[in-house]
Amino acid sequence: FLSENLKAQQRDAARNPGMLWVGEGGRLWDLPQGAAGKACASCHGAARSSMRGVATRYPALDGKTGALLNLEGRINRCRTAHQKAAPYAYESDELLGLTAFVARQSLGMKMNVDVGGAAAPFYRAGEAFFNRRQGQLNLSCAQCHVDKAGRRLRGDTISHAVPTGYPVYRLEWQTLGSLHRRLRSCSFGVRAVRFAAGSPEYLALELYLAKRAQGVPIETPAVRK
Repeated sequence: FLSENLKAQQRDAARNPGMLWVGEGGRLWDLPQGAAGKACASCHGAARSSMRGVATRYPALDGKTGALLNLEGRINRCRTAHQKAAPYAYESDELLGLTAFVARQSLGMKMNVDVGGAAAPFYRAGEAFFNRRQGQLNLSCAQCHVDKAGRRLRGDTISHAVPTGYPVYRLEWQTLGSLHRRLRSCSFGVRAVRFAAGSPEYLALELYLAKRAQGVPIETPAVRK
């Protein structure tokens, strides 16, 4: 539902403002940090090969702890475990930059998350969240993004809730933002409880949304109204 002008802006790396964060993420990728003095590249090498396809598989379970991690969580897990550095704050330029840089390496590749086995309870929790009426307006995600997808809401068109472009540059934000920032905005819009970015509730919902996007290509960093 994006306008042709915004589609063209998104495709053009010289005009897409989100590419500023991708560039910063590329710098951080090669920068030694933390008590270990390691860069991301110290373990992973060139991102264009080692990170190709990674974003299509997230959120995913951590093999050691069984925790559900999105890309932001995986980046911070690597920081604390391997770089011996403090985790980045959600919505910080550093975390947004690295997340966008990693996701950019999968540009055009199709989403393919695993929701079977141990991931199934998280998926079911996300599905329940998506279909549950919430807030003072008593609305569910599905009532907007399934029942009313394609219809107008004020000056915008309601999307299908397929999060293949995050982190995205939203014109209303005038900056890059994570999916969880958008989820918090939706919760606020229906006057429901807003969970913290990175919360189990939003991570489960993110997994469900990622499965809804099965087969849809990644377009990070997307440009949105």
